[in-house]
Amino acid sequence: MDDFLLRRRAAFDPPRFQGWGRRRRYFEGWYFKVVVPEHELAYAFIPGISYDEAGEGHSFLQVLDGVKATADSYQYTTVDFRSAAYTFDVQLGPHRFATDRLLIDLPDLQVDLRFDGVTPWPKRLLAPGIMGWYSFVPRMQCYHGLVSFHHRTLGSLKVGNRTYDASSGVGYTEKDWGSGFPEAWIWGQSNHLSDTRLPANLMLSVAVIPWLKSSFRGFLCTLLLDGELYTFTTWSGARVDVRFAEGGSTVTLVFTRRRLRLTVTGHPATGGHLAVPVGGAMTGKIHESLQARLAVRLERGNEVVYEGTASWAGLEVSENAREMLGSES
Repeated sequence: MDDFLLRRRAAFDPPRFQGWGRRRRYFEGWYFKVVVPEHELAYAFIPGISYDEAGEGHSFLQVLDGVKATADSYQYTTVDFRSAAYTFDVQLGPHRFATDRLLIDLPDLQVDLRFDGVTPWPKRLLAPGIMGWYSFVPRMQCYHGLVSFHHRTLGSLKVGNRTYDASSGVGYTEKDWGSGFPEAWIWGQSNHLSDTRLPANLMLSVAVIPWLKSSFRGFLCTLLLDGELYTFTTWSGARVDVRFAEGGSTVTLVFTRRRLRLTVTGHPATGGHLAVPVGGAMTGKIHESLQARLAVRLERGNEVVYEGTASWAGLEVSENAREMLGSES
């Protein structure tokens, strides 16, 4: 099947590889988060492929150790990157990444995990992914996909000479693709919300999105809480207000949709620096922590539906994120 048809089919399944035939100003990467609190382990594994404006490309694996607050990057050729055509299943050198599988083989880190209870985005005709109908808008700078809100990890992680059972761990998987990351953004995520009965997840992303000759503030936010999924997005008609603590790095995001109001306050922590795409090339940088803390409050009218703390949280706040201060739909 030719590249055009592969891209058309992939458009209705965001987790799978979208970049068939794209060789200039293009990147695609997945984000696998694995947290095993019992053993004080927290990692983000980011495999992907990148082509700059001249068509020079490479594939890569970034590893963020959330406990040590370090980030490492491993570079491979584009030939080392191999994707299945009809499902999300990527081989990258000796590593493998799929919806329900994660294999990492590095000198001091070996990961052999299966995912149980994968929780994907509930697909709808005009919203095959979390971006809704924006998924079908051509030539956007960056597209976002959600592979699994929450899943259990089964298997093991070998760190140095010590092997850990990962059966008490929790995972989360998302992805991005396009020509580059936004000029300003805030991103946060956690599967560890206090005082919840069922698997929980919070994900939020607010960014400056180029649009024609201007730009707008786009956002995505989902809260999986006690079996119910609350969604606040640009395409669903929600609104967001961005606030920063005066003289500090704490950021508060207030999402509203009809009678629902979700307030999330992010408290950054020490982390590592990850490479991010600019014009397809992995030349930008962002600081990310996996031990941030998010204060979460969900209200429906005058009723407080939930109030608690999200721990083991990923948090990114770009250097110019303050450009997004204020309220905008």
